[in-house]
Amino acid sequence: MSICVLGLGHIGLPTATYIRDKHLKVFGYDISRQAVRRAEEQGIPAFLEWNEVPEADVYIICVSTWNANREPDLSPIFDISKKISSRTGKDNLLSIESTVVPGTSRKIYNSIFQGNVKVVHVPHRYWSGDPINHGVSQPRVIGGVNRESLDSGKKFYQNVLDIPLSETSSIETSEICKISENAYRYTQIAFAEELRMICEDLALDFEEVRKACNTKWNTEILEARDGIGGTCLPKDMCHLASLSKHNTLLIASESVDKQYREWLKK
Repeated sequence: MSICVLGLGHIGLPTATYIRDKHLKVFGYDISRQAVRRAEEQGIPAFLEWNEVPEADVYIICVSTWNANREPDLSPIFDISKKISSRTGKDNLLSIESTVVPGTSRKIYNSIFQGNVKVVHVPHRYWSGDPINHGVSQPRVIGGVNRESLDSGKKFYQNVLDIPLSETSSIETSEICKISENAYRYTQIAFAEELRMICEDLALDFEEVRKACNTKWNTEILEARDGIGGTCLPKDMCHLASLSKHNTLLIASESVDKQYREWLKK
């Protein structure tokens, strides 16, 4: 079995390294010369030119997605899917690990591959702060465009890669999971930020209040640090908020974080 990892950044490189350590044939592709160099330094054959990439049995998409004017920009996934499509058939498995919104994987399956490939969505869960306990092999969800795709994906991830999976009833369900997880985390942090500002107004020690609250079995108030940073939480919160008019809490959380950042400067 040969596996090609598309996108060798924060998620793709650890994924390729994990597969390599399983003694499987793995190689990667990225449009960044630096990313290709880093992969090669880790012993992963990597390519900058698409026409040099060997054909594979399994393709794993780990390219980044973005926001453009507060709307999801998923063009990198569609672009790389178009490249892959000329090399795949019914026997190939395409796994999209990149963060997407519901409907993306099925659209790619129908419009780009015309149903001529097995497609699953297995959203990544990876924390570089603890790659042992929260790395590539932590429990994840999986959804497929059809039963055949789902069975093939489960066989690959569970039997070959030893990654525990929770099966969803549809690929759209698995697609919304990742952005929901990060948006939920975003709102948790925003609550902590607002509570800290309230405590300061009342001349109370936020950390003491937080720890006192957390003695309750179903309460876990997070720390309030320097604002909600990184790319994933803000991006995925916007992804989820863009899907429906029922986004009051999400938009309010973003407003709280902005207010909190200004408050820290005082």
